[in-house]
Amino acid sequence: MQNWDRWLAGLTGLLLAGNGMAMLFASVAWYDAVPGVPLTGPFNGHFIKDIGAAYLACALGLGWFVWRPHQGWPAMAIGASWLALHASVHVYDASCGANPWVDIQRDFVGVYLFAAIPLALTLFCKPKET
Repeated sequence: MQNWDRWLAGLTGLLLAGNGMAMLFASVAWYDAVPGVPLTGPFNGHFIKDIGAAYLACALGLGWFVWRPHQGWPAMAIGASWLALHASVHVYDASCGANPWVDIQRDFVGVYLFAAIPLALTLFCKPKET
């Protein structure tokens, strides 16, 4: 494993943690600030907080991988699985919508990229047993 893998995991984890914390503690502001979210339906603070908790758990898994790659890799893998499944829901919803390419472009960084990075780290950067 290269040192850049841990830096990328750490940066991604910080960004996911920031998003999760905003969802947990500033749900209304998060709902109003993120493009496309109000189009998904009326504000539901409990639901936003649930998803924020999932983002925070994914961030903790990435953080564990950064701190102790051998022990933390499974936690990162579980977080990457949730992020990939969440992105899959977005792909499905976009494919059923009136403007799929607009929806995919809107969600590219915040959903797809932040699912792809932990997934790639999980698939390609599993620490070798010593």
